[in-house]
Amino acid sequence: MRFLFGLLIGVIIGMLFAPQAGEVTRARLAEQGIQLPTGLLSGDLGARAVEALAQGQELYTRTKNELTSRYSNMG
Repeated sequence: MRFLFGLLIGVIIGMLFAPQAGEVTRARLAEQGIQLPTGLLSGDLGARAVEALAQGQELYTRTKNELTSRYSNMG
């Protein structure tokens, strides 16, 4: 429960202090990702980046499903 409260507070603060719209940020991140030199994330650093990405995606999916379920049950 405390995790969800912290997550909610983080989202609210992020929305209040975001310098630009999410679409603009995603576009800039995609653009910068394309500009990364090939081989930059090779070896141990690349493996750690892939693992961190997988964990982030799993956490996002789990949180999204939980919040969707809770929201559906409220209505």
